[in-house]
Amino acid sequence: MQDYKKQFIRFMVENEVLCFGNFTLKSGRKAPYFINAGKYRTGAQAARLGEYYAACYLEHGVAAQTLVGPAYKGIPLAVSTAIALANNHGVNLGFCFDRKEVKDHGEGGMFVGQALHDGDKVCIIEDVMTSGKALREILPKIQQEGDVKIEAMLISVDRMEKGTGEKSAVQEAYDEYGVKVYSIVTVRDIIEALEEGVVAGKEYVPAMKEYLKNYGA
Repeated sequence: MQDYKKQFIRFMVENEVLCFGNFTLKSGRKAPYFINAGKYRTGAQAARLGEYYAACYLEHGVAAQTLVGPAYKGIPLAVSTAIALANNHGVNLGFCFDRKEVKDHGEGGMFVGQALHDGDKVCIIEDVMTSGKALREILPKIQQEGDVKIEAMLISVDRMEKGTGEKSAVQEAYDEYGVKVYSIVTVRDIIEALEEGVVAGKEYVPAMKEYLKNYGA
């Protein structure tokens, strides 16, 4: 596992974003771990988070012109990623985010920030993907702006769980829309980090493996 992935797992645990125990998820599933991105709430956290997304962007060779952050959680993620890429890697990308409703005055439109045009290549920035709902909601909005190519979608953690069928939400995103989804880490990376003592909580490994056995794709 690459160092930035290990560092990101530590970062999540230190900030209580990644917790281990017994949790009931929105899906009703009982899980031995929980990810709460709402715990990111300071400038320092946002700066570091952007750097991890930037590392993921560069690792996978994504070549986009604009980062799209679906409202609302994706907005600070896209902005912090754009800042990290510009400040630390010399990659200057545009960013934009959607409105929850179309603005009919002023400049109008569905998006705020960099305008999208035919032929543009974009990368969507989100926190986690469970069912793929965020992608399904943002894609039509992007496509209304023009013939835009979705180069990739970046998420923080791939839970590697079944989506609406037998495949994972990440696999479904590619099968249904041709969108490649890359994650900073996967749940298997988290299990490996626990086993290696990168973070405390090795006692949860059996439960996490059992959970993947039952719900993994």
